[in-house]
Amino acid sequence: MSFTEIMEHVARGFEGLSAIVLVVGLVWAAAGSIAVWRRDRDGRAAYRALRETFGGVLLLALEILVAADLLLSVAVEPTPTNIATLGLLVLVRTVLSFSLEIELKGYAPWRRPGSVRERR
Repeated sequence: MSFTEIMEHVARGFEGLSAIVLVVGLVWAAAGSIAVWRRDRDGRAAYRALRETFGGVLLLALEILVAADLLLSVAVEPTPTNIATLGLLVLVRTVLSFSLEIELKGYAPWRRPGSVRERR
């Protein structure tokens, strides 16, 4: 088996892992949301718990997919077209990650409450 074939299998493994993370994360988030609803009988709190938990799962799955894309584009076939495609995919996924993080936390990652900039 060649290096390229091994890297293709590893990249496919990362893609599969990302799908597993999404499915398991959805079940985990739903279970947590149901637990919050049963405990508090507050639909908004349950929805918030579901949204925050699954948002974190989405962020993790996106990071795993970026790793798979890196392997496929750089290690398997590092052509200029593949590198440009990788750059575009990473850019799109980075924007998605930042958008999700802002949506979940209510502030941009570089504007964390209590940071040095916020105290001035």
